[in-house]
This record gives sequence, structure tokens and C-alpha cells, in this order.
Amino acid sequence: MNRKVWTAAVLALLLLAVTAGPARADGPAVKLSRSQAGTGGSITVSGTGWRPHALLMMLICGRSVPARGVIGGTNSCANADGRAVTTDAKGSFRRKLPVAEPPVPCPCVVHVATVTGADAVADAVFQVAGHAVEPLPADTSGGRLSVLTEPRLDGSGGLLTWFGAPPARTLVLTVGNVGTSTVKNPVFQVGTSHGVFAPQWEDQQWHGTIRPGGKARIELPVELTAGAHGDYTVSLKYTGKVLAEQPWGVGRPWGVTLFWVLVCLVVPAAVFRAGMAVVDRVRPPRAGGLRHRGLRLPELTLRLPAFGPRAARQPPSASSSTLPWFTPDSDPGTAGRLSAPHDDSPTSRTTPTTKGPT
Repeated sequence: MNRKVWTAAVLALLLLAVTAGPARADGPAVKLSRSQAGTGGSITVSGTGWRPHALLMMLICGRSVPARGVIGGTNSCANADGRAVTTDAKGSFRRKLPVAEPPVPCPCVVHVATVTGADAVADAVFQVAGHAVEPLPADTSGGRLSVLTEPRLDGSGGLLTWFGAPPARTLVLTVGNVGTSTVKNPVFQVGTSHGVFAPQWEDQQWHGTIRPGGKARIELPVELTAGAHGDYTVSLKYTGKVLAEQPWGVGRPWGVTLFWVLVCLVVPAAVFRAGMAVVDRVRPPRAGGLRHRGLRLPELTLRLPAFGPRAARQPPSASSSTLPWFTPDSDPGTAGRLSAPHDDSPTSRTTPTTKGPT
């Protein structure tokens, strides 16, 4: 009887071991070949549980512990000596990382985070030999915050934004304290990213108190650089954890384009007019005192001769037939009028001519 019981127990254990399989990690993990090394050396960083074919960035950061993350963001890391790595089809990687001193004192970690896609972070404790070590500042925020409502961006662009002014919005969301201690004046990190580039984080403090189990409405200003346009992503981080992300489509500042088009049209026209005015002033006058402006030709007066009985009785005057370019002596019609006038009056027809005695 005991033999049968033992046999059944062994079979059950074997079946449980086969069905359970190997234990799986809850999330991405990082392991180091050494926990301490000096500047100028290198360590091997390996990771598992990451997204397949994900692009990661490895950095050595100061003022950091895995429980609180990197205090101060990437400004506390040796960014110039970081390395990028891509995971394989199983979500694993292995690469060497040069040891460099971060710009702030230790405690230090090797910080691994995704560059594109969904955010994933993992830290491993590391000590830079010979680097200063200082205690971390006290965590006065306490508690844990969680996003309760979908974040949104309030505000709109104005006329100045249309002409290239920095676009600005207000990130609005509701958070709740799911911890056991009060959160007082929490410091958030607001980041903006464009395309596949990593976010640029900026610390912003919200003034207020959130008791355990309570909630609060958070409003934080967000501003881009002048002339920014395209697809942006606004991210909110608290104690090293990303709480929310919100896309932001920024329109192109067409006012700037219109301004340069007008400049290209108006300036050449103004320069041309100024040049023509200068040429008109310095150009010498032409022969006869005439310039190219204000040129007037003498008026030509042409009168047609009258026809009819009255025109036959009145001899034509010299002024009516003389053209401007002929003088009265050189007028062709004057030569014919120098002979004796022909009297056609009625008196000449009826009065006989008296002849003297022969």
C-alpha cells in the first residue's frame, strides 16, 4: 500500500514539473558581468525579457537606485559613453559597455531603456571605482500616483503661432494616490519627442497635496520651440515611471511662408523703382534741352479750305495756309499770290474802261 502511494506521489511530481516548465520573468531584466569597475574599463551587459527587435540605449547614471529610478533623468547619466543595442527575436541582447564617470555622484546604476515603441526600463546596481558617493536626497513626495483619466492637451494656436511663435498647450489629467502616504508638492517630468527621437524631459512641480486614496486634477504647461511643426508626443513621468503619453499634431506656420513670398516679390520691385529714380536723376538731358520725360511736340494746326460762293469772294489768308515749318516768304502757296490780284467784283464787270484820246 505504501509503495503504491509513493509511486503515485512521484508520478504527480514529475507531471507537475513537466507542465510547469521554466519560470518566466515578469518583465525586462539586466545582468552585469561585474558590479564594480574603474574608468577606462568595460563591462558586459546582458538582458532578457525585452521586446523582440527593440532598439535599446545603455547608460551609466548617478544618483540612482532601482527602486527610485534615475533622479534627474538623463542629465545624471554619462550620455557621451552610452551604447545602443538591438534585441534578437527572443528579446535578449548582450553587449560591452565602456565604464565612464557620470556627471553626478553615485550610487550608480546601468540604465537600459527602449528608444522607440512602448517604454520599458531596467536598472542594475553598479559602482564606478574611484567616483564620489553621496546619499540620495530624501523622498519627500511619498505615496504612489496613478492616472485615472485619459490625458488631453487644452489650448489652441493663435495668429502669432501661425507666424512661427512657439506652440503652447496645457497637459490636463487626473491622478490618484494609490499609496499609503501623502503626496505633497510632487515633481513631474514632462517630455516632448518628435518622430523616433527620445523625449527631452523638463522638471515641473505641482503644488498641492494628495492624500492616500484621494485624487487631484493636474495641469502642466507644455511648450515647443519656435517654428515647430509635425507630429509630437507629450509624455508625463513621475519617480522614473511614465504615467501618460499624448500625441500632438502641430500645424505648419504658413504665415512665415507667406511672409517670405511677399519679401521675394516686394523687395525686388522696390529696388527696381529706386534704381529707375536714380537713373532718371543722373541721366544728362538730350539735344535741344528735351528729356525723355515731359517731351512735347509743337501743336500742328491744319485748316481745310472752305468751299462755296463765300470762299470764292474771300481771298485765303497767309496764316490759314501756312504750316508751322514754312515761313510766309517760303510758303509754296505765296508764290502764286505775288501776281496782281484778279478782281472779280461786280463793279469791274459793268464799268467800262475809259481810254484816253489817242
